Amino acid sequence: MEESVFTKIVKGEIPAYKIYEDEKTLAFLDIHPESMGHVLVIPKVQVDKIYELPEEDYEALWVSVKKVAKRMEEVLGQRTLMKVIGTDVPHAHVHLMPYDTTWKYGRILEPSDSEMKEVQEKLAF
Repeated sequence: MEESVFTKIVKGEIPAYKIYEDEKTLAFLDIHPESMGHVLVIPKVQVDKIYELPEEDYEALWVSVKKVAKRMEEVLGQRTLMKVIGTDVPHAHVHLMPYDTTWKYGRILEPSDSEMKEVQEKLAF
């Protein structure tokens, strides 16, 4: 399988607005967010589908998802929505999005670099 854009982020070849990182996972802001604070949580190992992950990486992913979602709710004061779609990038990932009343499925925002950095600073561990 060709390296995904997410694998390139893990390797540091592509920059990202990182929120959280541990030995097995990485969380960063989605550059095409549906709501401000939209985060992607990925395993560092590249597999196309979440259910293809080795058990240890699968468990680590969900531990990180829980940790990041709780942090998002504490910092942003909004319910966190979760999506697992598996079609846009061939690298397992979970979307975490702060819910707001204007949210609509598929909406794409165009935040500035300074807005992204501001959200990153708020959410970063």
